[in-house]
Amino acid sequence: MSKKNNTRIKKIRQILKMKYPDVKTQLNHKNAFQLLVATILSAQCTDRQVNGVTPKLFARLKTPEDFAKAPIKKIEPLIHSTGFYHNKARNIKNCAKALIELYNGEVPGTLDELVKLPGVGRKTANVVLGAAFGIPGMVVDTHVARISQRLGLTANKNPVKIEFDLMKVIPENEWNDFSLWLIYFGRAVCNARKPDCPNCFLNHLCNYPDKRK
Repeated sequence: MSKKNNTRIKKIRQILKMKYPDVKTQLNHKNAFQLLVATILSAQCTDRQVNGVTPKLFARLKTPEDFAKAPIKKIEPLIHSTGFYHNKARNIKNCAKALIELYNGEVPGTLDELVKLPGVGRKTANVVLGAAFGIPGMVVDTHVARISQRLGLTANKNPVKIEFDLMKVIPENEWNDFSLWLIYFGRAVCNARKPDCPNCFLNHLCNYPDKRK
């Protein structure tokens, strides 16, 4: 990577850190297991919607054992409003069973162990690692994918390839925060359909070709 591009990326990081100095996952949770379930529920759903569902869900079902024993038909109504509730209920129940069988009911603290759980991909695993364990992980959701492409930090569309591209250019101690910076930025400024390019504080560092349309 050229020195010029390194300098540009450093400036992007510095500005994002200044704009969003205190970032954390917006999914409400009290422990690693609640965060794991909430993150599974957040697929194709807003964090706000998930946060509206989880208090009642966790009041009824508290532990992996509770979820593993609960009939699917009991879980589904509790998560219905998050969408795709048939698949999500099945994944959460099977994930809870696997936690008990593989890890004695405890959420593991490594990516390799987490992705062995049903319904848990690299994105979900990295959310849990960062927010629950403080372990560096590059979360690639739709915001991170879109903005990293617009900023020219990756030419890939595959989330895993984007993750590895970002890991090469962002210091490891910033992986968790960088993902969250882009998520905050994506919600406030650089949204999917109508990015607010004229008022964007990264405009001068962005080569997104459609920004003048």
